[in-house]
Amino acid sequence: MATDGQKRMIAVFLTASFLLYSFYLYYAMPFKRDIKNQEASEGKLVWQRYNCNACHQIFGLGGYLGPDLTNEYSLRGHDVIIAFIKSGAPSMPVFHMTEKEMNQLVAFLKDVDRSGRADPRTFTIKSNGTIEQ
Repeated sequence: MATDGQKRMIAVFLTASFLLYSFYLYYAMPFKRDIKNQEASEGKLVWQRYNCNACHQIFGLGGYLGPDLTNEYSLRGHDVIIAFIKSGAPSMPVFHMTEKEMNQLVAFLKDVDRSGRADPRTFTIKSNGTIEQ
């Protein structure tokens, strides 16, 4: 049976281990990727305002009614995306966005496109919980 002193030592060791590991995880995490482009930052708000994530995915996360849009900018380009937003599709309603909102949304999709590939099945999960492509 462990004595009170041994129990305290174990508790101190476990607490110190937890704190050190927590510090390591937050210290080793990659910095948050800032969107340097203000238009792309505003486009993220447009994405949220029109609830695009209900039907579409980014990096495989989101709804399944529409396609994953992570790399849509490099596949289709600015003009085709604008045309889809303006005229819709059989399963996509017409969004009555302003020109500014459409350009902001396309800037956001362009910024997302530059970040990598969409298929999360190809990601490698590192020991600290971050991913690599």
